[in-house]
Amino acid sequence: MSGRFPPGLPVTISGLSDSLGVSTMPVRGAIDQLIADGALEYLDNRRVRVPDIDADRFDELIATRIALETVAAERALHFIDYVRLDKLIYLDNLIGAAYESGDFELGIERNFAFHRCMYEVRPSFVLLPLIESVWLRMGPFMREATANLGQSYLIDRHAEAIEAIRTKDVLALKQAIAADIQDGAGHVGRQRLLNAASHRV
Repeated sequence: MSGRFPPGLPVTISGLSDSLGVSTMPVRGAIDQLIADGALEYLDNRRVRVPDIDADRFDELIATRIALETVAAERALHFIDYVRLDKLIYLDNLIGAAYESGDFELGIERNFAFHRCMYEVRPSFVLLPLIESVWLRMGPFMREATANLGQSYLIDRHAEAIEAIRTKDVLALKQAIAADIQDGAGHVGRQRLLNAASHRV
């Protein structure tokens, strides 16, 4: 999810097992699950990679995130107490600190933690797993998007979401979540894909 492996870069199963300090068997099991989730693809029996995607498919992932996460936020809103709100504020501060230090991988992890902290307060057997499967597909593109976040992310949408939670304003919360997804990874990630496509022409 954090984008440690860029799209299109082949990695070997043995290399992954060595870096994790485990045998190839659990690595193969994890890889099979990630392939089933669409987060990885096999190149041959020894190598895998994060699949590259085009701008249209990326747009579909962004639209799916917005559709699912605005529903999840709406469902969770009235279950978020002051303790959970304080945790969201704390996580948002950690996100800012990670990005300011240039640790984009950590920033992405904390960003997903912020969203998960909000949605998981109301248990879901379907919605949150679906959201996490989309995160898995988007993670590799999030790293590049966050590295250029200042170009499009001019308003702190997490702060807007926190204020909407504080006032129990469901419409404002859904708008903040949608804008957070679109202004950040949506805009910059799509531009990256369009630029890459133009270079191939």
